Amino acid sequence: MSSSRLGLRLAVCLLNISEARRKHIVENIAKAALLGKNGKKHPEVSVLNIFSDQDYNRSVITIAASIDELNNSVLAACLEAFQSIDMEVQEGIHPCLGAVDLIPIYPLTDVGVEECGAVARSLAENLVLHVPGSSVFLFGEADLPAKRTLVQRRKQLGWFTRRDFSALEPDLGAAPARRCGLTGIGASPYVMNCNVTIDSQDLALGKEIASAIRGSNASGLKGVQAMAFPHEGKIEIACNVESFEGQEVTETSEDTRYMAYSVLGDHFSYVSPHYIEAQVKKLASDRGIGTIGRALIGFTPPECKNCAEYAIKESIGEFWKIREGVFM
Repeated sequence: MSSSRLGLRLAVCLLNISEARRKHIVENIAKAALLGKNGKKHPEVSVLNIFSDQDYNRSVITIAASIDELNNSVLAACLEAFQSIDMEVQEGIHPCLGAVDLIPIYPLTDVGVEECGAVARSLAENLVLHVPGSSVFLFGEADLPAKRTLVQRRKQLGWFTRRDFSALEPDLGAAPARRCGLTGIGASPYVMNCNVTIDSQDLALGKEIASAIRGSNASGLKGVQAMAFPHEGKIEIACNVESFEGQEVTETSEDTRYMAYSVLGDHFSYVSPHYIEAQVKKLASDRGIGTIGRALIGFTPPECKNCAEYAIKESIGEFWKIREGVFM
């Protein structure tokens, strides 16, 4: 995903916040990302998508910007989020540790993962400086020299089960305040979010399917992390789909297992959302149940690049309001 038509060097942040039930709060956080220090909209920043889930009480805000502006843009959104979200009263079925739970930064155009890591580290330092009570753990290219993955860090911190912040030890900032919680900040090749709903209320069965497709399983899908959650009266298989290097890809149609793209000459692949859905459907069918549908939380990596270039070329800051009419 290189050679931008705009001459801009672009990166993206999929800002995960622990709020979805108050739409005006979520949109205020998104809009804060668009404003420069003078209060005017910045032409090199666009909010590409907002995905909110009521049951999870979690939103993912996709903020694309030139690499030089992304730090300030995401910081402004975080400042608004910390003013509006209180972890002492937050409720939702999705695991979380922070009001701003996760800040991953991914390269899009003419930017490397290492530079995204430097931006993430700088953002982490600015966040704990500007938000009293905030604290940060680092992952990926921001976590030097170990470069521990997000999954490794989450396991170390008990992210999947913990809501007691008092014993957590952050990488930056003081011990987590109960209102703010703990925020993860890092950088890596693009990670896509893809969820598939099965027509069942059996959580144990959902966990079986999630385990079967997980990349850590010998017969699972490479780069896929999966969990099962109760969701709108059914069970949802929620997948993080990592990009990875070194996979030979000769075809990239929607029906193939792997899709491919490149950034600065580095070639990456990821498991196709269609293939994930097909595998979940097969595993569910083997257990006598069907699937209801699939939700892609935002974009595939190439879609994100294309939307970012278009939105910034046309100076469309609130791209999320028009994206279906333009691309989908």
